Amino acid sequence: MKGRDEMNSGNELNETARYTRYYEHDGMLRAYANRSMVLAMAFGVLAIGSFAFAVYVRLQPPTVIRVSADGDATVVGGTPVPGRTDRLTFASSPSDAAPSDIEAKAVVRRFLDRYLTCTPATVSRQIADALNMMTGNFRSLVLNRLREDDTINKIQDDHIVTNFRIRTINAVAGSPLTYTAFGVKEIHRLKNNEETTDQIVGRYNVRLALDRRTEFNPSGLLVADYWEQQMVGENNTGLSQPDDLSREATQRRQ
Repeated sequence: MKGRDEMNSGNELNETARYTRYYEHDGMLRAYANRSMVLAMAFGVLAIGSFAFAVYVRLQPPTVIRVSADGDATVVGGTPVPGRTDRLTFASSPSDAAPSDIEAKAVVRRFLDRYLTCTPATVSRQIADALNMMTGNFRSLVLNRLREDDTINKIQDDHIVTNFRIRTINAVAGSPLTYTAFGVKEIHRLKNNEETTDQIVGRYNVRLALDRRTEFNPSGLLVADYWEQQMVGENNTGLSQPDDLSREATQRRQ
């Protein structure tokens, strides 16, 4: 009994000694408290810095940019140094760049070739391609005129073949995106096995409209208006019906 009592008393002393090491638990708690305090101070400094920066940005004067008629931009307000102006240069994107004179003349040439050159077999395709180069309202106007005059059916019924040759294309002074083309148009009609030829020297005026450049319309130009003026014209009803434009093209190839 005595040995058992001594053993029990020894276990109690060990447990008492183990629980009486309070400094270990206190040190761990103080370490956690110190870490929390350091993190709290760091986040507090970060929050104060963010608030100060927001106040600084808010108190800055607004930036005012003045754009002249030439496209030059100048900062007239909100500059770091009072009374100082900084010039800015804005590079326009390729899609907003103005078309060159060569591009505009190419559009005029392509439109006239499609609209004025046709055969009974290709007239529908040629006119459709020309209409796709027009603005929406001008396209509707031309379509109504074609329906009223029954142009496509007349070309197919009379077996009309039209050749067209452009001589020159010039820009109209004082009218932007307006061009005048001088050309020769020969119209061959075959009716009752008899051919007649009309040769017309005329002035063909095309006014273009500027749209955004796209992959379908790289130049960004559309035909907004078109009118023609006959300068010289003659009708050939003789036995010989020569085609001067075809002969000219043949001679050039030779």
